[in-house]
Amino acid sequence: MNKILKAQFFVDDLSDDQKTVITNINNYIKQGLTGDTSSVAIIQGAAGTGKSVVLMELVRQYMTDSRYKTSLVVNHPELYKAYQDLAESIPNMKVNSIRRPTSLINYAQKNHKKYDIIFVDEAHLLYSKSEPYAHYRGQNQLTDLMNLAKVVVVVYDFDQVFQSKMYWDKNLLFKTIGSHPYKMFDMNFQYRMVASDEQVAWMDDLTAEKPLKAFPENSDFKFKMFDTAGELFENIKKRNKEVGMSRVVATSGFPRIDGRHNVEMDTFNLPWDEWDPQRTHWAKREGSITQVGTIYTLQGFDLNYVGMIIGPSFGYDKATDTMTIIPEKYSHKEIFKKRKDMKFTQDEYKTFIANVLNVLMKRGKYGLYLTAYDDALRQRLMELATEKE
Repeated sequence: MNKILKAQFFVDDLSDDQKTVITNINNYIKQGLTGDTSSVAIIQGAAGTGKSVVLMELVRQYMTDSRYKTSLVVNHPELYKAYQDLAESIPNMKVNSIRRPTSLINYAQKNHKKYDIIFVDEAHLLYSKSEPYAHYRGQNQLTDLMNLAKVVVVVYDFDQVFQSKMYWDKNLLFKTIGSHPYKMFDMNFQYRMVASDEQVAWMDDLTAEKPLKAFPENSDFKFKMFDTAGELFENIKKRNKEVGMSRVVATSGFPRIDGRHNVEMDTFNLPWDEWDPQRTHWAKREGSITQVGTIYTLQGFDLNYVGMIIGPSFGYDKATDTMTIIPEKYSHKEIFKKRKDMKFTQDEYKTFIANVLNVLMKRGKYGLYLTAYDDALRQRLMELATEKE
């Protein structure tokens, strides 16, 4: 089994909190398997709370047991590759039982297949509307999965919603579940980052457009603000040589220059991440150190150090001393895709954009290196960082 993936998804020494959640979900699954209608187990928690670790322990228990008809689905292409990689190294685990949700739904409906348990990671990425371009012609993927299984185990983080076609909030989730039995399993303990609660709160406050303040220095988590993206990149390359799995990431909005749509800022000029048809996911590829990661390659993955470039769609308001979100400068238009069954306000679009930044900032286990494209925002963050020194 790949060591990097094993360290992220399988923990030899589970915490007491994780063991308790697994025991409780196990009891709920066993109860659901004897029921007359499909039931839903909802694992809910913020980024870095160990949701995937808990899910994979359950997957290893049930998907290696021939008594159960099971499947694991995830709509994130890079995470899908990672799970296939893991499955090859788990005894009695069938790689072809891991699918993208559209693939499983279309296959099962065509062949009249039913399952005991379907596990869904990153369920906030399930389509909540028809998406014919992606070959999904149903109306809601969770509804379809519930129709295929006695028990559906889903992992949700509502703060990781950033597209209209994958829009979820608790109201929509409960409306979709309807009269089916369900139970929430909350995970509110931070495991990914060595950051303190106050440091995590600083990241949350930044993206929530709250007044800026200096980053707390009360843990082993390394934070550093850079005046140039070029210097940030040089430091990320050093960390990558020392400990590996260190990458530069950015949010959308960088202008095209001379026909190039790279991330260009001061001396920094690198292309965005590239889709790779091979099984090796982006964060693990050696060549990705010279590319800029996005939510599409990094959601659900750990890095050791993340170099975060806050893109042009974030500015600074001196009057309120806050970072501001500027949707019209966000160039990735998938976020703003219209849908017939619901309309989104400007504030909701701003939340989608804020969620992208929040998720990317929290990819680093040991440190966050930060800079911003907007001059005023970068200067204010530099001021606060300098005051701490």
